[in-house]
Amino acid sequence: MEGALLATSEPLSLGDLRRLFDEDVGADTVRRLLQELREEWSERTIELVHLASGWRFQTRPEFQRYVERMQPEKPPRYSRAVMETLAIVAYRQPVTRGDIEDIRGVAVSPQVIKTLEARGWIDAIGYRETPGRPALYGTTKTFLDDLGLRSLEELPALEEIAQTLQHEATAVEHSIQESAAKAGPFGDSVAPDEPQA
Repeated sequence: MEGALLATSEPLSLGDLRRLFDEDVGADTVRRLLQELREEWSERTIELVHLASGWRFQTRPEFQRYVERMQPEKPPRYSRAVMETLAIVAYRQPVTRGDIEDIRGVAVSPQVIKTLEARGWIDAIGYRETPGRPALYGTTKTFLDDLGLRSLEELPALEEIAQTLQHEATAVEHSIQESAAKAGPFGDSVAPDEPQA
């Protein structure tokens, strides 16, 4: 099992791992062996994690920056529209393109949906029984795997995200106010003991 998990870049399901054995090995036995492997690797830079689509070895988060130095290509950067659309699908699924437009308040470009589908993060999971039968979108196991999650329940609560954003906005506003207070009448910095004209 260890060799198979190290040799693949994709998570392996319990069914995949059970097929490694000549005799029929129960799922509970495989889970026990996986837990033993996880404990064996607990003091290393790589860890065995359980994700939505199975088990895989991955670099521990605290060592990821070193591994990234070995990869010359930069990860893709996504537009705000793509990330907002992904967040809406993740938290409100299943949703139609119209639902996303209502929440965002702007039209959703077909390219945004295509980008998320090409990445494997969302997929059409059905059709709404309304005129035109619009596609209903939901997130995929690939989305969960890429975030290191087993299920959608592990996503942070929206209230938690809102508090973080509010805290960041307050910090930025405070920083701007401090900068403005230190600036002179024409935006030049003024030394504290320098008299103003």
